[in-house]
Amino acid sequence: MAKKKEIDEQIQLLKEKIKDDKIIIGAENVFKSIKTNKLNKIFLSSNCPQKNKEDILHYAKLIDLPVVELKMDNEELGVFCKKNFFVSVIGVIKE
Repeated sequence: MAKKKEIDEQIQLLKEKIKDDKIIIGAENVFKSIKTNKLNKIFLSSNCPQKNKEDILHYAKLIDLPVVELKMDNEELGVFCKKNFFVSVIGVIKE
């Protein structure tokens, strides 16, 4: 049960950041932001391409950046972000 509550809190955090426009969408943009240390957290869709997932996990581990793997696929994540395209990777910008 604790796991589900933790996931719900992560989704709530993501929803707030989307509303405040404090996110970066897309693997390339997230890679650039990781390298410049501009992110607090990264969210991955359940069907994120394996190469992107491995690269993001590797770079995030180097700078001790938390990565959350969501149960939503990229289509659901795109709708969740109110975009008319699929979204596999989201980065939350530091404040």
